[in-house]
Amino acid sequence: MLIWIAFLIFIFVLLALDLGVFHRDAQVISVREGLKWTLIWIATTLVFAGFVYLGYEHHWLGLGLEPDPVDRSAAYPDGRVNDARSAVLKFLTGYVVELSLSADNVFVMAMLFGYCAIPRMYQHRVLFWGILGALAMRGAMIAIGARLVAEFSWILPVFGALLILTAVKMAFMGGKAGDPGQNVVVRLMRRFLPVTDQFHGEHFFVKAQARGSLERQTTSTDAPSKAASGAVLRGRWVLTPLAPALVMVETTDLVFAVDSIPAIFAITADPFLVFTSNVFAILGLRSLYFALAGALHLFQYLKYALALALLTVGIKMLAHSWLERLLGPNFNLYLLVAVIVILGIGTSLTHRAPVA
Repeated sequence: MLIWIAFLIFIFVLLALDLGVFHRDAQVISVREGLKWTLIWIATTLVFAGFVYLGYEHHWLGLGLEPDPVDRSAAYPDGRVNDARSAVLKFLTGYVVELSLSADNVFVMAMLFGYCAIPRMYQHRVLFWGILGALAMRGAMIAIGARLVAEFSWILPVFGALLILTAVKMAFMGGKAGDPGQNVVVRLMRRFLPVTDQFHGEHFFVKAQARGSLERQTTSTDAPSKAASGAVLRGRWVLTPLAPALVMVETTDLVFAVDSIPAIFAITADPFLVFTSNVFAILGLRSLYFALAGALHLFQYLKYALALALLTVGIKMLAHSWLERLLGPNFNLYLLVAVIVILGIGTSLTHRAPVA
């Protein structure tokens, strides 16, 4: 329990520094700054990987004492305990896989911000609070998944089959996101809650002070007039356009988690490794968005690289014992290298428009 409390405090300190110090005021995040922060988060992850190694080597706060159900075999029916080397390899592999899947999420978020017409100077704030919600949702899903994997050995092949199906869908069925305007949660929000079209700085909700403070109240399409709407809402709390955008980001992450959570459980079922690798991948998602937002159209082959990476992880989950016997004790290292090579090739094959 102490290790979880210490890790959460560490993460909240990082987030407090991010929002309260480095990005205290609304500002446009350039591609250069996005790349800088992406490298900072990657460096932080690598430093934490060093902590993982030492923690599992010396069993700090109980790390590395419980068997990992992913490594079940005839000789180890409950799974093998992760030593320092295997723990680091699984952490880094999980981080790379989760971060690569988050890169696919970047495309969807760009479309959501475009649909909601969110100015670039406010996008960081929406993503920041969206990440806090994502951490809570991922934590709950990981806790449920870890319990299922520990109790039911047959759940791992099911996860593997889901990953393979997801890979096929991603590669051959387009995998395009739907119309953001059809988001059920947002439609219900706009129907039953007062939402204004005006931005009020970085606020997600404000109190309507005067009739002129609301340009249009989008939930009252049958109101007799804008003036009447303003009179009714005066003095009440209303949502700004940032609120529906935040809801879209949260629901999108929930959908993506359905694919990413089985992917990490193909690598390890150690709850600490699963959660920490997910957290660092999510933390790097914001800076990755700003780094890639201006060049999304160049990565037309990334979808196929992600599909191949998911296929590789899914096959690993289904044929774990056989592949380990075939490849030997460096099995997890080979998996990490394979995923990195696949994603590297996918990102290096950029699309260039023909010269007129």
